[in-house]
Amino acid sequence: MARSASRSAAKAAYRRVIVKVSGEALSGPEGFGIHQPTVDRIAADLIAAREAGFELGVVVGGGNILRGVKMSGKSLSRPTADSMGMLATVMNGLVLEAAIERLGAPARTMSALNMPQVCETYERQRALRHFEENRIVVFAGGTGNPFFTTDTTAVLRAAEMECDAVLKATDVDGVYSADPKQDKKAMRYDRLTPGEAIERNLKVMDATAFALARENRMPIIVFSIREAGAIAAVVRGEGRSTVVSD
Repeated sequence: MARSASRSAAKAAYRRVIVKVSGEALSGPEGFGIHQPTVDRIAADLIAAREAGFELGVVVGGGNILRGVKMSGKSLSRPTADSMGMLATVMNGLVLEAAIERLGAPARTMSALNMPQVCETYERQRALRHFEENRIVVFAGGTGNPFFTTDTTAVLRAAEMECDAVLKATDVDGVYSADPKQDKKAMRYDRLTPGEAIERNLKVMDATAFALARENRMPIIVFSIREAGAIAAVVRGEGRSTVVSD
Protein backbone atom coordinates (compact mmCIF):
# COMPACT_ATOMS: atom_id res chain seq x y z
CA MET A 1 0.00 0.00 0.00
CA ALA A 2 1.48 3.36 -1.01
CA ARG A 3 1.87 5.86 1.78
CA SER A 4 0.37 9.25 1.12
CA ALA A 5 1.87 12.68 1.73
CA SER A 6 -1.47 14.33 2.35
CA ARG A 7 -3.69 14.26 5.40
CA SER A 8 -6.80 13.35 3.37
CA ALA A 9 -5.06 10.50 1.56
CA ALA A 10 -3.53 9.31 4.85
CA LYS A 11 -7.07 9.02 6.16
CA ALA A 12 -7.81 6.33 3.56
CA ALA A 13 -4.46 4.62 4.09
CA TYR A 14 -4.81 3.92 7.80
CA ARG A 15 -5.93 0.38 8.33
CA ARG A 16 -3.75 -0.87 11.17
CA VAL A 17 -1.88 1.40 13.59
CA ILE A 18 0.21 1.31 16.73
CA VAL A 19 -0.77 3.84 19.40
CA LYS A 20 2.08 4.81 21.73
CA VAL A 21 0.73 5.76 25.16
CA SER A 22 3.19 6.95 27.78
CA GLY A 23 3.02 5.70 31.33
CA GLU A 24 2.59 9.31 32.47
CA ALA A 25 -0.64 9.52 30.44
CA LEU A 26 -2.13 6.74 32.59
CA SER A 27 -1.46 8.70 35.78
CA GLY A 28 -3.82 11.47 34.69
CA PRO A 29 -3.85 14.54 36.93
CA GLU A 30 -2.13 12.70 39.77
CA GLY A 31 1.27 12.55 38.07
CA PHE A 32 2.15 9.12 39.46
CA GLY A 33 0.58 5.68 39.53
CA ILE A 34 -2.71 4.72 37.89
CA HIS A 35 -5.63 7.15 37.55
CA GLN A 36 -8.48 4.78 36.72
CA PRO A 37 -10.85 7.36 35.14
CA THR A 38 -8.07 8.35 32.75
CA VAL A 39 -7.29 4.72 31.91
CA ASP A 40 -10.99 4.09 31.25
CA ARG A 41 -11.18 7.15 28.96
CA ILE A 42 -8.18 5.98 26.94
CA ALA A 43 -9.63 2.45 26.76
CA ALA A 44 -12.98 3.82 25.54
CA ASP A 45 -11.18 5.88 22.90
CA LEU A 46 -9.29 2.82 21.66
CA ILE A 47 -12.56 0.89 21.47
CA ALA A 48 -14.20 3.71 19.50
CA ALA A 49 -11.37 3.55 16.94
CA ARG A 50 -11.72 -0.23 16.76
CA GLU A 51 -15.47 0.06 16.21
CA ALA A 52 -14.77 2.51 13.37
CA GLY A 53 -13.03 -0.33 11.56
CA PHE A 54 -9.36 0.13 12.45
CA GLU A 55 -6.99 -2.51 13.81
CA LEU A 56 -5.11 -1.30 16.87
CA GLY A 57 -2.02 -2.18 18.79
CA VAL A 58 -0.87 -0.20 21.83
CA VAL A 59 2.65 0.20 23.17
CA VAL A 60 2.64 1.41 26.77
CA GLY A 61 5.39 3.13 28.70
CA GLY A 62 6.13 2.77 32.38
CA GLY A 63 7.13 6.25 33.51
CA ASN A 64 4.18 6.61 35.88
CA ILE A 65 5.71 3.81 37.96
CA LEU A 66 9.44 3.86 37.24
CA ARG A 67 11.77 5.23 34.57
CA GLY A 68 14.82 3.01 34.21
CA VAL A 69 17.05 5.72 32.75
CA LYS A 70 16.52 7.88 35.87
CA MET A 71 17.27 4.99 38.22
CA SER A 72 20.52 3.98 36.53
CA GLY A 73 23.64 5.15 38.31
CA LYS A 74 21.87 5.24 41.68
CA SER A 75 23.43 1.96 42.84
CA LEU A 76 21.85 0.26 39.80
CA SER A 77 23.38 -0.57 36.43
CA ARG A 78 21.53 0.68 33.37
CA PRO A 79 20.52 -2.85 32.28
CA THR A 80 19.05 -3.58 35.73
CA ALA A 81 17.24 -0.24 35.89
CA ASP A 82 15.86 -0.69 32.37
CA SER A 83 14.62 -4.18 33.28
CA MET A 84 12.71 -2.65 36.18
CA GLY A 85 11.22 -0.11 33.77
CA MET A 86 10.15 -2.89 31.43
CA LEU A 87 8.34 -4.60 34.32
CA ALA A 88 6.48 -1.32 34.94
CA THR A 89 5.23 -1.36 31.35
CA VAL A 90 3.81 -4.86 31.89
CA MET A 91 1.85 -3.60 34.90
CA ASN A 92 0.46 -0.76 32.81
CA GLY A 93 -0.37 -3.14 29.98
CA LEU A 94 -2.40 -5.36 32.28
CA VAL A 95 -4.28 -2.36 33.65
CA LEU A 96 -5.13 -1.15 30.13
CA GLU A 97 -6.11 -4.64 28.94
CA ALA A 98 -8.46 -5.03 31.92
CA ALA A 99 -10.08 -1.65 31.21
CA ILE A 100 -10.62 -2.48 27.53
CA GLU A 101 -12.19 -5.83 28.31
CA ARG A 102 -14.33 -4.38 31.11
CA LEU A 103 -15.75 -1.96 28.53
CA GLY A 104 -16.67 -4.84 26.24
CA ALA A 105 -13.87 -5.23 23.68
CA PRO A 106 -11.36 -8.10 23.39
CA ALA A 107 -7.73 -7.32 24.21
CA ARG A 108 -4.48 -9.19 24.77
CA THR A 109 -1.34 -8.09 26.56
CA MET A 110 1.83 -9.49 25.04
CA SER A 111 5.14 -9.02 26.84
CA ALA A 112 8.60 -9.04 25.31
CA LEU A 113 9.70 -10.46 28.67
CA ASN A 114 8.77 -14.09 29.20
CA MET A 115 6.26 -14.30 32.06
CA PRO A 116 3.60 -16.81 30.97
CA GLN A 117 1.87 -16.89 34.35
CA VAL A 118 1.04 -13.20 33.87
CA CYS A 119 0.40 -12.64 30.16
CA GLU A 120 1.25 -13.94 26.71
CA THR A 121 4.83 -13.74 25.54
CA TYR A 122 5.26 -11.62 22.41
CA GLU A 123 5.52 -13.67 19.25
CA ARG A 124 4.99 -12.01 15.89
CA GLN A 125 2.73 -14.56 14.20
CA ARG A 126 0.52 -14.88 17.26
CA ALA A 127 0.25 -11.09 17.50
CA LEU A 128 -0.76 -10.89 13.84
CA ARG A 129 -3.50 -13.45 14.50
CA HIS A 130 -4.80 -11.29 17.34
CA PHE A 131 -5.03 -8.37 14.92
CA GLU A 132 -6.83 -10.52 12.37
CA GLU A 133 -9.31 -11.55 15.07
CA ASN A 134 -9.94 -7.86 15.81
CA ARG A 135 -8.43 -7.83 19.28
CA ILE A 136 -6.66 -4.75 20.61
CA VAL A 137 -3.09 -5.89 21.23
CA VAL A 138 -1.23 -4.26 24.13
CA PHE A 139 2.52 -4.60 23.71
CA ALA A 140 4.44 -4.46 26.98
CA GLY A 141 7.95 -5.15 28.18
CA GLY A 142 9.53 -2.76 25.67
CA THR A 143 11.76 -4.54 23.18
CA GLY A 144 12.87 -6.92 25.92
CA ASN A 145 16.32 -5.34 25.87
CA PRO A 146 17.92 -2.52 27.87
CA PHE A 147 18.96 0.80 26.28
CA PHE A 148 15.85 0.99 24.07
CA THR A 149 12.88 3.24 24.78
CA THR A 150 9.21 2.40 24.38
CA ASP A 151 9.12 4.98 21.55
CA THR A 152 11.55 2.78 19.66
CA THR A 153 9.44 -0.22 20.63
CA ALA A 154 6.37 1.42 19.08
CA VAL A 155 8.09 1.92 15.72
CA LEU A 156 9.59 -1.59 15.84
CA ARG A 157 6.24 -3.25 16.58
CA ALA A 158 4.55 -1.14 13.89
CA ALA A 159 7.05 -2.38 11.32
CA GLU A 160 6.70 -5.98 12.49
CA MET A 161 2.89 -5.81 12.47
CA GLU A 162 2.80 -4.24 8.99
CA CYS A 163 1.08 -1.15 10.32
CA ASP A 164 0.35 2.01 8.38
CA ALA A 165 1.41 4.49 11.06
CA VAL A 166 2.47 5.08 14.65
CA LEU A 167 0.20 7.39 16.64
CA LYS A 168 2.31 9.06 19.31
CA ALA A 169 0.04 10.32 22.10
CA THR A 170 1.36 13.36 24.00
CA ASP A 171 -0.10 16.15 26.13
CA VAL A 172 0.16 18.74 23.33
CA ASP A 173 -1.38 18.81 19.85
CA GLY A 174 1.73 18.10 17.82
CA VAL A 175 5.45 18.77 17.62
CA TYR A 176 6.77 22.18 18.66
CA SER A 177 10.17 23.83 18.33
CA ALA A 178 10.25 24.07 22.14
CA ASP A 179 7.99 23.18 25.06
CA PRO A 180 4.91 25.33 24.39
CA LYS A 181 4.07 25.31 28.09
CA GLN A 182 7.33 27.08 28.84
CA ASP A 183 7.99 29.02 25.65
CA LYS A 184 5.10 31.11 24.33
CA LYS A 185 6.98 31.63 21.06
CA ALA A 186 7.35 27.91 20.36
CA MET A 187 6.46 27.12 16.75
CA ARG A 188 4.18 24.23 15.93
CA TYR A 189 5.03 22.06 12.95
CA ASP A 190 2.34 20.61 10.70
CA ARG A 191 4.80 18.28 9.03
CA LEU A 192 8.42 17.16 9.47
CA THR A 193 10.70 14.48 8.14
CA PRO A 194 12.42 12.14 10.62
CA GLY A 195 15.73 13.64 9.54
CA GLU A 196 14.52 17.14 10.39
CA ALA A 197 13.29 15.96 13.77
CA ILE A 198 16.70 14.47 14.52
CA GLU A 199 18.65 17.50 13.23
CA ARG A 200 16.52 19.93 15.26
CA ASN A 201 16.85 17.73 18.35
CA LEU A 202 13.10 17.67 18.89
CA LYS A 203 12.36 15.68 22.02
CA VAL A 204 8.99 14.20 21.15
CA MET A 205 10.72 10.86 20.36
CA ASP A 206 14.29 9.65 20.64
CA ALA A 207 16.65 9.62 17.67
CA THR A 208 16.64 5.81 17.44
CA ALA A 209 12.85 5.77 17.02
CA PHE A 210 13.00 8.46 14.32
CA ALA A 211 15.82 6.66 12.50
CA LEU A 212 13.92 3.35 12.57
CA ALA A 213 10.79 5.10 11.27
CA ARG A 214 12.77 6.66 8.42
CA GLU A 215 14.33 3.32 7.50
CA ASN A 216 10.92 1.63 7.39
CA ARG A 217 9.04 4.59 5.85
CA MET A 218 6.72 4.55 8.85
CA PRO A 219 4.75 7.78 9.42
CA ILE A 220 4.53 9.03 13.00
CA ILE A 221 1.46 11.08 13.89
CA VAL A 222 1.93 13.19 17.03
CA PHE A 223 -1.26 14.33 18.75
CA SER A 224 -2.75 15.24 22.12
CA ILE A 225 -4.48 12.51 24.10
CA ARG A 226 -5.96 15.00 26.56
CA GLU A 227 -9.42 15.09 24.96
CA ALA A 228 -11.88 12.22 24.77
CA GLY A 229 -12.14 10.82 21.26
CA ALA A 230 -8.65 11.95 20.25
CA ILE A 231 -7.38 8.55 19.13
CA ALA A 232 -10.42 7.82 16.97
CA ALA A 233 -10.23 11.31 15.43
CA VAL A 234 -6.55 11.06 14.53
CA VAL A 235 -6.80 7.58 13.08
CA ARG A 236 -9.57 8.95 10.82
CA GLY A 237 -7.20 11.69 9.71
CA GLU A 238 -9.00 14.41 11.66
CA GLY A 239 -7.97 16.78 14.43
CA ARG A 240 -4.74 18.67 15.00
CA SER A 241 -1.52 16.72 14.77
CA THR A 242 1.99 16.76 13.37
CA VAL A 243 2.93 14.24 10.71
CA VAL A 244 6.55 13.05 10.84
CA SER A 245 7.21 11.29 7.57
CA ASP A 246 9.35 11.30 4.46
